[in-house]
Amino acid sequence: MPPKTADARPYEKVGLSAAEYSAILDRLGREPTETELGMFAVLWSEHCSYKSSKSILKRFRRYKESVEGAGLENAGVLDVGDGIGIIFKVESHNHPSAVEPYEGSATGVGGIIRDILTMGARPIASLNSLRFGDIERNGDDRRLFDGVVRGIGGYGNCVGVPTVGGEVFFHERYSGNPLVNAMCVGRLEGPVATAAATGVGNPVFYLGSATGRDGIHGATFASEALDEDSEASRPNVQIGDPFAGKLLVEATLEAVASGAIVGIQDMGAAGLTCSTCEMSQKGGTGMWIDLDKVPLRDPTMTAHDIMLSETQERMLAVVAKGRESEIFRIFEKWGLPAAELGHVTNDGTVTIVRHGKTEASVSAEFITEGCPILDLRAKTPENVKVAAHFSLRNVKPISDHAGALIRLLRSPSIASKRWIYSQYDQTVQTQTAIRPGDGEAAVLALRGTKKGIACTIDGNGRWTLANPAVGGKLAVCEAARNIACTGARPVAATNCLNFGDPNDPEVFFQFSEAVKGIAGACEALDIPMLSGNVSFYNESDGGEILPTPTVGIVGTISDASKALANHFPAGHGYVYMVYGYDGDVYQGGLGASEFLRIVHGFESGAPQPPNFIIESALHEVLVQAAEQELVDCAHDISDGGFAVALAEMCFKNDTGCHAIIDSQEHYQRHILEPLIEGMKSIPDQ
Repeated sequence: MPPKTADARPYEKVGLSAAEYSAILDRLGREPTETELGMFAVLWSEHCSYKSSKSILKRFRRYKESVEGAGLENAGVLDVGDGIGIIFKVESHNHPSAVEPYEGSATGVGGIIRDILTMGARPIASLNSLRFGDIERNGDDRRLFDGVVRGIGGYGNCVGVPTVGGEVFFHERYSGNPLVNAMCVGRLEGPVATAAATGVGNPVFYLGSATGRDGIHGATFASEALDEDSEASRPNVQIGDPFAGKLLVEATLEAVASGAIVGIQDMGAAGLTCSTCEMSQKGGTGMWIDLDKVPLRDPTMTAHDIMLSETQERMLAVVAKGRESEIFRIFEKWGLPAAELGHVTNDGTVTIVRHGKTEASVSAEFITEGCPILDLRAKTPENVKVAAHFSLRNVKPISDHAGALIRLLRSPSIASKRWIYSQYDQTVQTQTAIRPGDGEAAVLALRGTKKGIACTIDGNGRWTLANPAVGGKLAVCEAARNIACTGARPVAATNCLNFGDPNDPEVFFQFSEAVKGIAGACEALDIPMLSGNVSFYNESDGGEILPTPTVGIVGTISDASKALANHFPAGHGYVYMVYGYDGDVYQGGLGASEFLRIVHGFESGAPQPPNFIIESALHEVLVQAAEQELVDCAHDISDGGFAVALAEMCFKNDTGCHAIIDSQEHYQRHILEPLIEGMKSIPDQ
């Protein structure tokens, strides 16, 4: 990032480099106005332009098709039949949550809900993936943890979207720099709403809450490392209003259903700048906007302030000419502002006027697509080389196995998260079939059909640190396995890629290799990656976070009533461990494990690479076994291994189990092979 010293040039103060500013001068043929400089700064920030990651993200074939398509990249779209589409996406709100944890996480939830809403879908479920520092020893990390959890509940519970799943992980590398990844799933029963501004002369409408000064330059703030001056960035954090958010959901869905909306996009990062410029670019058009018509909380706001404000609960829409009165009536009914700001033009230019003066006139194509793409260098970190040579010969055997298990179960990353999810409304909308804690993934029974969907989000920074490519693969496999453990078939994915400064060659190696691993796993398992988000500069004075790609997956189940829980039922039954033999599972499975960290007090080794053929077969076994009602429950083996999985399966109904761990050969011959033979009798689906 350019330096932000007292004598820094104006473009450096807003995060633009000399090369970027030179490109702006060449295109404009003049010095940019203050408003234009601010608009370029936010849209050319890492958060909006993806200038460090765009070339790497092309490895996601289906995501690349979506990004290069016509206005459908706000979220992934999945057709589940019966005229129902499922919309889903995950995004980060890390930096705002570090500075103001309650509002940062709350507006993260609100923002991802609007991403789903803007495609014409009703939000039906929220999930989250959270990372914090050592809350047992660090009071500030406990404060961040408490604030984030309260913020998620505070917004989600009021807006009327159930929070049905998620994950929480703790490590000192996240100290002062929490990760807050918010995921939302929506149900679509009509055509996908486009974000393209089309129809020259069509009016452009502002919909939702009045604009204030909160969140100005929020996208720029999210594109730089946290430091001792970050406390001064509190004004960059938006403030959410979940009650206005609920009204906006209902009003927007009604407006889209009316057919009067031609194109619509939420005002998220970069606010009015993003929506006007991106909608124009997607439609191959331009816009003329009069800022005097924008509903304001503070009438003294300048054009620069209005264009960069990230006030929440706002949308920008292009309305079919002649149908303006319908939109006014709908939003008046729901008690929300609606204002006609301007119209669509055919010149490809976004023109911004305030008090009769032209404050900005920029090419929509150039400001959204013209940011110079960075060609960054990658270097293999030394720790990756060391981890590859890890050997169990350096690990002393333990004698107190029961004590080791108890220590694992007490680890904050493994211990019950009931304190967290009990604060969330899990059942509003009455479609939640499997709640948090009751299954390896959440399951929703889709109203009006027997079908259901399962959804989850997963990731493991320790694995990715030790071997980024394998860590990326395992993030996909873990999430997919959790879906399959409910009896649902994993069918599509989204991602949120959280890393440090990409200009550091070792960080860029972590990022590019993790993407390579995720993309490879998605192709091998036939789970297309439909959408995603990149969050760089997750570092503070204490260094960068663990490289943390999180993967959200949605699965489908033909009969939601047959979904599997993750705990033993009361009574008696047999317990089977099902997996395919693939080398030395014992040594490979301990690399970068929670067991080594908690019980032995060190982190070393690399995780075992997955076998995609075996993973796919495991999915099929679980899906068919659930369909044929051959099993009562299923739990994947992950952090803490087989012992923790068994213990967690006992907790819900206060049950117990007796398990015999024998030799690998005995297991293969007497348990796995007979089980596979038995499964062959299950009819194909």
